[in-house]
Amino acid sequence: MFKIETFSLGPLQTNAYLLIAEDNEHAVVIDPGMNPGSLIRRIDTLNLKLEAILLTHAHFDHMGGVQEMRQHYACPVYLHDLEAEWMTNPRLNGSAMWPDVTPPITAEPAEYALDKGQKLELIGHTFTVYHTPGHSPGSVSFLCGKELFSGDVLFRMGVGRTDLTGGSERALVDSIRTVLYRFDDETKVYPGHGPRTTIGAEKAGNPYVPA
Repeated sequence: MFKIETFSLGPLQTNAYLLIAEDNEHAVVIDPGMNPGSLIRRIDTLNLKLEAILLTHAHFDHMGGVQEMRQHYACPVYLHDLEAEWMTNPRLNGSAMWPDVTPPITAEPAEYALDKGQKLELIGHTFTVYHTPGHSPGSVSFLCGKELFSGDVLFRMGVGRTDLTGGSERALVDSIRTVLYRFDDETKVYPGHGPRTTIGAEKAGNPYVPA
């Protein structure tokens, strides 16, 4: 299985995940966060070929490092089509609303659109895309084997906020109950913020979305 390294980036301590293939030559990044210098240095130190940047959603704290990394590595970016415009619009990606945290952030549009049920063949593995709206309309989760990257949908004993553009508490609860909670209990969850957890632990104890 690929190796997973976690980088807590930017003022909101967003989890960026570096997935390194078994050959120690190829990699994928999920959510490059903001201020991705430490992530870039790690990739360069290991001399990795970055195959893609996958975005769970396009809030500024998750996509703020996209343009710098894209220019450095010339790799494609994947994002759900419902948030295609968010890359170029600081109001939609939220950066315009937080002037005390960041100046307005923009990036070129993603090269590839993600969709429900899509399968991505990257670093020798298959990643299945699950559309999990609620935190944002285009939020997705990526599942590979027993590894789940949930963005800001499901946290350890918590859930993503729903009071931002396009958010919906009803949709969030539905995404967790009807999509994520159907995965095996031992599935490891790598969230957009905070420590990892498992589906079983969240079903048993998450106070916001009981199983």
